[in-house]
Amino acid sequence: MKLQQLRYLTEVARCNLNVSEAAVALHTSQPGVSKQIKLLENELGVTVFERSGKRLVRVTEAGRAILDIAQRILREADNMKRVGDEFADGESGSLVIATTHTQARYALPSVVARFVEKHPRVRLSMHQGSPTQIAEWTLKGEADIAIATEALDQYPQLLMLPCHQWTHCVIAPQGHPILDGRPLSLAELARWPLITYDSAFAGRSRINSAFERAQLVPNVVLAAIDADVIKTYVNLNLGLGIIAHQAYDAARDAGLVALEAGQLFGSNTTRIGLCRGNHIRRFEYDFIELFAPQLTRRAVDMAIAGQGDEYQL
Repeated sequence: MKLQQLRYLTEVARCNLNVSEAAVALHTSQPGVSKQIKLLENELGVTVFERSGKRLVRVTEAGRAILDIAQRILREADNMKRVGDEFADGESGSLVIATTHTQARYALPSVVARFVEKHPRVRLSMHQGSPTQIAEWTLKGEADIAIATEALDQYPQLLMLPCHQWTHCVIAPQGHPILDGRPLSLAELARWPLITYDSAFAGRSRINSAFERAQLVPNVVLAAIDADVIKTYVNLNLGLGIIAHQAYDAARDAGLVALEAGQLFGSNTTRIGLCRGNHIRRFEYDFIELFAPQLTRRAVDMAIAGQGDEYQL
């Protein structure tokens, strides 16, 4: 039995039994993957995948148990390497953060600056994507820490650590009638063209839910993945913008005025996601605490130990 065989096995399962897709992900050939899986089945004396001709069609009962064990073995093998690297290299290594544009642009710059100053020998890199991409990169080991608002809580394999709460604001060009001092309402917003986030980003689900509860249909004329695009088109008078409040700066966003909208859409929680079972290196603890000071090493370890499934703000 080889670790390589276990990697082939788990990747085929992850790719919904598509051996060709798994071979591409593993940078090898389809016949090679099939051969190694068959060799492993022969060694174990059980069938992991039922076949119809040359196609894999389902995971057997024994296969499900074997896949669970294989995933644990691979995770612990990776943990051994992480521990070895950490103690061999001291304060050097690499840290990959997966996050959204909003977090990368507005929440993380000061954190990154302090981290780099504290850990100059750690290679820090950042992947930006949708919350779903962020979660999957972290689960696949392509990122160490996930940071997002949406979607992360849909992945039970991720340990969720709430970090910050934030609200939306409505932005409008100076002189817009919505700035006349009347209380802001969903009914008033529904009268105007709106520009806000794509459905997968930055609390868009709360915006949708608020209008649905009020039995109103918002006129969303443009959906974007980041606040900078939204502000650009609000400046062009294409519509009112709904963005994360942290993305608005009165000095930087000259010509735009923000109205607090937390009372309409509620609060949102930014979370850190860590792959359950992964060894957390010392500089990872430091990055987490720099981003969310309440998430000390002790608090993170308590969450890992299951003393509260999710650390509460």
